[in-house]
Amino acid sequence: LKARLDFVLHWLEARQPDVVGLQELKMDEDRFPRLEFEAAGYQAILHGQKAWNGVAVLARSPLEPVQVGLPGQEEMGARLLTVRGAGLHFTTVYVPNGKSVDHEDYPRKLAWLDSLVHYYQENQSAAEAHVLCGDFNVCPAGIDSWNEADFHGHVHHTDAERDRLAALTRWGLVDLFRAKYPDRQQFSWWDYRAGSFHRNRGLRIDLLYGTTPVAARVVDVVVDRDYRKKKDGMIASDHAPVILELTD
Repeated sequence: LKARLDFVLHWLEARQPDVVGLQELKMDEDRFPRLEFEAAGYQAILHGQKAWNGVAVLARSPLEPVQVGLPGQEEMGARLLTVRGAGLHFTTVYVPNGKSVDHEDYPRKLAWLDSLVHYYQENQSAAEAHVLCGDFNVCPAGIDSWNEADFHGHVHHTDAERDRLAALTRWGLVDLFRAKYPDRQQFSWWDYRAGSFHRNRGLRIDLLYGTTPVAARVVDVVVDRDYRKKKDGMIASDHAPVILELTD
C-alpha cells in the first residue's frame, strides 16, 4: 500500500465507492495511512502485518469489526477481515498464492480455503446479506484464464482449488460477476511482463461473492480496467479494482 497510496487515493476520488476491500497491504497499524484515508472521507478497519499480507476495509459510514483473522489459520498471517455495517457483513480476504502444486505452500493454501469454507458454514447464515471479496489466487473456471489449455493443473487452475470455491457456492455464496455475465471472458490480473495487459493475457482471480439477498440487488459488476493503467505518472497495481454496484 505504501507504494500505491497515491494511486488508491486517486481511484477513491474518481470512483467514490461506499465500501472498499484492500489486500496485500504489507504494513502494520503503525504505518497504515489512516489520516490520509480520513481526509478522503473514509474510516478504516485494519488487520495488518509488518511487511507481509494484510487486509483492510474502508467505508464512508460507520462499521464494526466482526472477525479479525481466519480462525485456525493464524500462522498464515493477516488474510481475513469481516466487518458489519450498512445492513450487511463485508469480508475481504487475501488467499495464499500457493506458488506451485509441488511446493509446500500449495497444501497450506488448500487448508486455508478449507478453513474459509468452514468459517462460513459454522459462523454465518446464507439468509443474511454477506459480501465476500478479495484476491483469491484461483481462477474459478477455465473461462477465467487466458490459457486454460496450458495452465490447467497448475496453481490457480487446479481442480482442488476450484472445488474449494465451489464449496463456498454450495453454502450459499454467488459469484456475482459470473452470475451477471455467464459467458464473458474478463480478467482482473495481468502480469507486468511480456505486455500481458495490452495483449489481454490475464486471469480473473479478484472475486466478489454475495449471498442471495445481495445477489438480488446487483446492478452491475465491473472490472475497472482503466485503473490498471498509469495515472498521472503513477504506476498501477497488476490487479484492477473490481466494482460492485447494488440497488439501495
